[in-house]
Amino acid sequence: MGLTGPADLSDAFKKLPLCGTGTFHLEKDRENSEMEKDEKMSRKIHIFDTTLRDGEQVPGAKLNKRQKIEIAQQLANLGVDVIEAGFPCSSPEDLQAVKAIAEQVKGPVIAGLARAVQQDIDLAWEALQGAERPRIHVFLGSSDIHLKSKLRKGRDNALAMAVEAVRYAKKYCHDVEYSTEDGSRTDFDYLCRVIEAAIDAGATVINVPDTVGYAVPEQYGELIRKLRESVPALDRVLLSVHCHNDLGLAVANSLAAIRNGADQVECTVNGVGERAGNASLEEIVMILKTRHDTYQAYTDIKTQEIYRTSRMVSRLMNIPVQPNKAIIGANAFAHSSGIHQDGILKDRSTYEIMKPEDVGIRQHKMVLTARSGRAALKHRLTEMGYELEQDKFERVYKRFLNVADRKKEITSQDLNSIVEIELTKVPETFTFHSLQIMSGNTMIPLASVTLLKEGQMLTDAATGNGPVNAVFNGIERIVGQQGKLRDYDLKAVTMGKDALGEAMVRVEIEGVVYSGIGTSPDVIEATARAYLNAFNRFFAGSH
Repeated sequence: MGLTGPADLSDAFKKLPLCGTGTFHLEKDRENSEMEKDEKMSRKIHIFDTTLRDGEQVPGAKLNKRQKIEIAQQLANLGVDVIEAGFPCSSPEDLQAVKAIAEQVKGPVIAGLARAVQQDIDLAWEALQGAERPRIHVFLGSSDIHLKSKLRKGRDNALAMAVEAVRYAKKYCHDVEYSTEDGSRTDFDYLCRVIEAAIDAGATVINVPDTVGYAVPEQYGELIRKLRESVPALDRVLLSVHCHNDLGLAVANSLAAIRNGADQVECTVNGVGERAGNASLEEIVMILKTRHDTYQAYTDIKTQEIYRTSRMVSRLMNIPVQPNKAIIGANAFAHSSGIHQDGILKDRSTYEIMKPEDVGIRQHKMVLTARSGRAALKHRLTEMGYELEQDKFERVYKRFLNVADRKKEITSQDLNSIVEIELTKVPETFTFHSLQIMSGNTMIPLASVTLLKEGQMLTDAATGNGPVNAVFNGIERIVGQQGKLRDYDLKAVTMGKDALGEAMVRVEIEGVVYSGIGTSPDVIEATARAYLNAFNRFFAGSH
């Protein structure tokens, strides 16, 4: 405990050694006391992560069971309070993924979404019953727009349906969340009636979503405040908010709700989600941490895990993070202006309101080149938080040498890219070996591609309307399968002329879209590796 009064200080001095360290410990005790006092004056905001449910609704971002478990484990490491693992009734595959997460991931509450119908609730419980802390999340439209146009029900019928669904879910599970879909556009008096009825039926969490991102902060904050005043029963449950980003206000609306009494925020890593996305977890968490003086609220998120979680979600969902994205974008802690650089060198707080280390972006002094051995690479990986088994380390080391032979220095961002791609690879039916390209503005581009299959070298050549298209055609001739390129993104992982290029593709193969990712200092090679990675996912039955 911290020291709180003169008697405590006197006792403490008697116990401290008579040297400089005593003063140090006393100052630390005072600091801890202030922190404890500050936290007692704060209230906790529960972080409900819906990356694996709402976030996965982005076209082409479909995850398989193994990938969902991997992200869920990292979300548990991050310290989220609730993981919404999926929508079990949406497909047998999603039901099995939610079930696996419920059984394997410990710590957070594991939630599954269900419409307000018995069949959905039955399937949700089938998936969740193995969790140590399960939650059934039931939703039903409440706005007149949804009632008339989608549900074709009157208010009273919908209210009865909501009550019945909550009571039915309660038979399975103590923790039941009820969401008033499109709550921000719902008639206020009717919204109060629905919320009160759901609580009386047994709901432990009430969620009032801004489903279509229509609200503005002043309006949304006022809605939450009025609900607190008008529905006394809300004091017995958690009041949650779920904001979409259609007008770019998801985070602002969530913060306005927190200031006016919301207990839980539903959000996603990197702000991924349907349409323009959801409220960004990392932005909400770091705003509450950085501006605690304003919001007097805290979360249990381990902020040092934010960057790693962001990278994992970006790679597995194949959704790039924009460079200027707050908190975790490549430029979030970058300074190019001479005035800014001068200020940063004198005092980082002149132009940085957060430390990059606080979100898991670490600075390293050791320079890695092609001459660096295994010991140096392993040391850097350990500093970055990677503890790799020997076989995985050898895969990373082999790829590291391949890249380092063509690049002056290997940065931490380069290593993150190399490690995460190697660790998330599916079994490779075909392995990239080499390529050669002839191209120019007066000739038809020609690409010769060589792949390995079970140790056998396979080479073929093809033309195309450009060098990348020629490479794609060459790969397709070797693997014996056609694909349609649906999305292609190419970016530099780091700055400079020898930057590592990172290519992400989405390829439609036999009616299913598969994602692929590849890196290389040569952008065409990176693209070829990404395209081949997508085909390997197809051959592995993973999408």
